[in-house]
Amino acid sequence: QVQLVESGGGLVQPGGSLRLSCAASGMITRWNAMGWYRQAPGKQRELVAGINRDGTTNYADSVKGRFTISRNNAKNTMYLQMNSLKPEDTALYYCNTDSRIQATLQWGQGTQVTVSS
Repeated sequence: QVQLVESGGGLVQPGGSLRLSCAASGMITRWNAMGWYRQAPGKQRELVAGINRDGTTNYADSVKGRFTISRNNAKNTMYLQMNSLKPEDTALYYCNTDSRIQATLQWGQGTQVTVSS
C-alpha cells in the first residue's frame, strides 16, 4: 500500500518561511506527476503546486513567486519551500499525485501550517 507522509508544518509569523516534506513509499514521487494541496477550514482542498515527471513545475496564482516545489528522486521525497507566508496560507497541507493528470492515491494525514502573529 502506498504511503504518503507529510511533515514540516508549524506556526510561523507572517513573512516567515517553512519547508514541507513529503515522503513516499516506492518510487511514487519519481514516476508520477505530483502536487501539494491545501485545505483551509470550511474550504475545499485546492492544488497549489505541481511538478511533472520531467521536472517542470506549475503554481496556483495565490502562491506563485512565493512557493517552490521540488523533488529528490533518490530519496523518494518531495518538498514545498514556502516563503513570504501570509495568514491566508494557513491550512492543512497534503501531498499526492497531480489530480489533473491522474487519479490520486490514499491521502496522508497532512501537516498543519499556521501563519499568525
